[in-house]
Amino acid sequence: MLVLLFRFLSVFPLPVLHALGTALGWLVYLLSPSYRRRLRGNLELAGYGTQRRAAIAESGKAIVELPFVWCAPQERVTRHVTMENWELVQRQLDSGKGIVFLTPHLGCFELTAQQVSLRQELTVMYRPPRKSALKPLVEGARARLKMHLAPANLSGVRMLVKALKGGQPVGVLPDQVPQEGEGVWAPFFGRQAYTMTLPAKLAQLGKADILLTYAERLPHGRGYVIRFVPFDGDLSGTAAEQAASINRAMEQLIALCPSQYFWSYNRYKRPQGVAAPEAEAVA
Repeated sequence: MLVLLFRFLSVFPLPVLHALGTALGWLVYLLSPSYRRRLRGNLELAGYGTQRRAAIAESGKAIVELPFVWCAPQERVTRHVTMENWELVQRQLDSGKGIVFLTPHLGCFELTAQQVSLRQELTVMYRPPRKSALKPLVEGARARLKMHLAPANLSGVRMLVKALKGGQPVGVLPDQVPQEGEGVWAPFFGRQAYTMTLPAKLAQLGKADILLTYAERLPHGRGYVIRFVPFDGDLSGTAAEQAASINRAMEQLIALCPSQYFWSYNRYKRPQGVAAPEAEAVA
């Protein structure tokens, strides 16, 4: 049923879907106290409280645009996309070195991997969605592309490293909360967040460079601009220092279009089995 619904919605023009998404964003915000509290709290913590109304609308658009991104004909989706700074990617590919694409939950993050994989083989770290009904939608959409799915376990990490050593790019969501043993506590907008150590390890093991990327959603359903941004952080320190460096880069990226970050995500949760950061433990 969900697949049929997504296919039905995918035929609508993008401006219509984004208008419906705005309405959905406000509906969820008004009906869910926990959602409302987390979104407002995360915005205030990061210093973007004035972006609240726009963030509510953008969060709804992020949901309702998925039928278009996943189910619409690929040619139609691509007509709505502009690539900016692709030469940064091409230069790296031409050099024979791998690329670690870091894509936070910013803008239409599903679109970035899709569009890269239209031009180039791409391996992405993949965790099946919690709602099993979404699994055929996600995997079906990605099967159309030159995209390989690496499971979020040791065998998946080996797949990513192998791709990098072969001069191919890989993709990771760096602001996703990892499981116990897969992260360290590092500052994110002034608060300790359990942060994955995988991106820095991949860059080092695969002798690859890091590129930041996101797909900014244009107003009134006019499409998207996918941007590639060099990573200028320092990955020479400890795992905690590396994670902090990557989090700073994510903060700078989010500052480019703060209303489109996924502020309702529980970024500061403590995974089961993970001790609290020292500041909270002392408190």
